[in-house]
Amino acid sequence: MEKELLKTVAAMEGCYQGFNPAAYLQYNYTAPRADFERRDSIVPWKLSCLHRALTEDDIRGDVLVDVGSGPTLYQVMSGCERFNRVILSDFLEVNRKELQSWLQEGKSSLDWTTYFKYVCELEGRSSSAWTNKAERLRAVVSDVLPIDVHQSCPLSKGILPPSGADCLVSSFCLESVSPDLTSFNIALSNISSLLRKGGYLLLIGALGESFYMGAPGLCIPVVPLDEAQVCVSLRASGYELLQLSIYRLPTDMKVGVDDVTGVFFAKAKKC
Repeated sequence: MEKELLKTVAAMEGCYQGFNPAAYLQYNYTAPRADFERRDSIVPWKLSCLHRALTEDDIRGDVLVDVGSGPTLYQVMSGCERFNRVILSDFLEVNRKELQSWLQEGKSSLDWTTYFKYVCELEGRSSSAWTNKAERLRAVVSDVLPIDVHQSCPLSKGILPPSGADCLVSSFCLESVSPDLTSFNIALSNISSLLRKGGYLLLIGALGESFYMGAPGLCIPVVPLDEAQVCVSLRASGYELLQLSIYRLPTDMKVGVDDVTGVFFAKAKKC
C-alpha cells in the first residue's frame, strides 16, 4: 500500500514539471477573480476571510507557517502584522524563486499593490499605508523553504520551535498536490505535525475541482472535495472546526482555467 502511494505521489510531482508562476498568477489573481471593485469577486472574499479569522479570536504569536505558498503573497498579508516570524514554503523551486524575487528585489510577476491596499483598508488603515505593510511583510519573513506535505516531517528539522508553530495557513495546496483523498488526508495530518497544540489552522481550498491549469497546456489533477469531506478530514486530523465559510463561483468567475465550483475557508484549532 505504501509503495503504491509513493508511486502515485511521484506521478503527481511529475504533473508539476513546467509549472509557470507568471501564467498561474495571471489566470487566478487578476480580474475578474481579483476585482476589488466587486463584492462577489473571489480574491477580496479570501482576504476578508483571513482578516476576520485573525481578528475575531485575536490570533497572534511567534511563528506563522504558510504551507505551500505557491507564487502568492496575499495569504500572509494580514498575518504578517500578528506574528514575529513568517515562514513561506513551497515544493517547487520556481515558486520559491518568485517569492524571493519580491522579498529581495521587489520584483514579481504580479503587482501586489492593490492587494496590500485592500488589506490595509480591512484593518481600518488608509490604503496609502500599503508600503508600510509591504515593509512589514519583508521584515518578518525569515525563510522561504522547500516543503513536502507527503513526508511525515514536511519541513527540515530544527526550523520550528520544539512545540511547533502558533498558526498554519494553507491555500489551495493539499488538494492540488494529492493524487487521491487518502493522500490528501495523510498530507493534512503531516502538516498538522508542524502546529503546536492549541494552535490555529486557516485552510483555503477548492470545492468540486478536478483540474487546474498550471501553465498553457499544463493540466494538473486535483482531488475533488465537498463541504462534508472537509469537515470529516479536519476532525480526523485532530482539529476542532471553528468556522467553515463557502464561496460559490459566479458564472463569469469560471474562466476556463479550472472546473472549480466553490471555495471553502476553514478556521480550526488543534486539539
